[in-house]
Amino acid sequence: MLQLTRSVSWQALTRLGEVTRNDRIRDYFAADPKRFEKMSLRVGGLFLDYSKHHISDEVMEALVELAEHSALVQRRAQMFSGDIINVTENRPVLHTALRSQTNTPVIVDGKDVMPEIHKTREQIRAFSEAVRSGEWKGFDGQRIRDVVNIGIGGSDLGPNMACRALLKHRHPEINFHFVSNVDGNHIQKVLKRLDPATTLFIVSTKTFSTQETLLNAKTARRWFLEHAGQDADVGAHFVAASTNRKAAKEFGIREENVFEFWAWVGGRYSMWSSIGLPIALSIGYEGFMELLEGAHEMDQHFINAPMAENMPVLMALIGIWYINFMGAETQAIVPYDQALHQLPAFLQQLDMESNGKSVDIFGRPVDYKTGPIVWGETGSNGQHAFFQLLHQGTRYVPIDFIASLKPEPGTEEHHFALITNMLAQANAFMEGSQDGSNLDPHYNCPGNRPSSTLLLDEMTPRNLGALIALYEHKVFVQGVIWNINSFDQWGVQLGKRIAGEISARIDTDVKAFDPSTQGLLALVREHFPAGGATQADDSNDKPGKKAKGSTTTTRKETSS
Repeated sequence: MLQLTRSVSWQALTRLGEVTRNDRIRDYFAADPKRFEKMSLRVGGLFLDYSKHHISDEVMEALVELAEHSALVQRRAQMFSGDIINVTENRPVLHTALRSQTNTPVIVDGKDVMPEIHKTREQIRAFSEAVRSGEWKGFDGQRIRDVVNIGIGGSDLGPNMACRALLKHRHPEINFHFVSNVDGNHIQKVLKRLDPATTLFIVSTKTFSTQETLLNAKTARRWFLEHAGQDADVGAHFVAASTNRKAAKEFGIREENVFEFWAWVGGRYSMWSSIGLPIALSIGYEGFMELLEGAHEMDQHFINAPMAENMPVLMALIGIWYINFMGAETQAIVPYDQALHQLPAFLQQLDMESNGKSVDIFGRPVDYKTGPIVWGETGSNGQHAFFQLLHQGTRYVPIDFIASLKPEPGTEEHHFALITNMLAQANAFMEGSQDGSNLDPHYNCPGNRPSSTLLLDEMTPRNLGALIALYEHKVFVQGVIWNINSFDQWGVQLGKRIAGEISARIDTDVKAFDPSTQGLLALVREHFPAGGATQADDSNDKPGKKAKGSTTTTRKETSS
């Protein structure tokens, strides 16, 4: 089988990288006054300008050729049809089916999964409407006023990001909190604000065995019973998004309140499933469906648009150009919209967990770079933090600028300043400050720093859905071209396994670990002589025991 780096397309791009390395982006505009029109694209409520990139017409043609000569068309069709493309876990990859707006069957193991998807959607609709309307009551008959999502990774980052991005659409009488860190200070900080009689907990874990999530969930249940009373109904205040109904029921969750999702949904692609339950509770089921519709619109564009006019493909190819041919190591995500302040963290997991691989789908080591280091921050804050390095540092960092065009009422002046600052920065990164003058080198900004600008017409569920699907497909395209599996995460699993081993062996057999770990564990034992198991006995938080207290605390109108 031909290695990627030996292909004609790859070799052509390598030569072009050498030939164009010293080109100036602004010279491309001087040579082609229509460059902006040629290198911009609209899909629904999203507009992409990719003209400020260190990419000549010849380079773009060669990049498109790379995509056309890859397995992209085949792998794309396989993904949407339900074929097994997650080869290490022997699973299909069907987050696209979760947001499908058609009745086209998707067959997995000889069974159409669409009826199951529609059934779960209906369950989400009925439950979200009951909670939002006040029909769903807590143990003492009060309506729910706080929702706490307990999850980690994809069970936290997606719904957390979406709820914050769409805060203006939030139910006015319900506050939302997200607990992910196993640090006990995180959940304690959230719990002390809440009233158990009016709080709903969502335990989001595919297997119902994730250590961090279960520890936080048990702490929440113990707090609930201590403050509400041991006879209080856990089932009225705890629901789950999980594939493990048995474990959820043992926890105290009613079977009808276990919201199913499936093994063919990867965690970082799961916000379209029941993991998105907090989103439906926050913005309403209709808003949640609009989110799915926006993602579906991008799916259709990805399937049908030619390579040279395909937004996810173009973004993927631009990234490949910088990573593999221009020496970039990182990708900055800079949203000029406070609503999107969680987006860089979400995209960090999406990209780095998907394409942080060093072997191809056949298990062979790759001889090229994969997956950039993804990082970022909101724009105005970034200008006064890390933009200095981007302007004058030695690192070569492509940037994605993202903003919504429509201001919120009463914020027009602020929003104008926000957008103009973003456009000014994109221009400054490209132009620099040389201008042929004899500037003191301390003042000189070399420019020629590349960027894309992504504009949303408005921050709506539909446009947010399209934006996230855009990045999902970008990551997929890069994975296909690099011939890696974007849908497993064995590095994550390794850390989980060793954490379990350390917890189990800390008082018995630590000699299996390296001397450094042994020494550190000795220090830990001084502070946790019982191995940290002081509250490990769940017998104290089972219904039927005498209540330890019934105090409540003051609820604050903030989200965590």
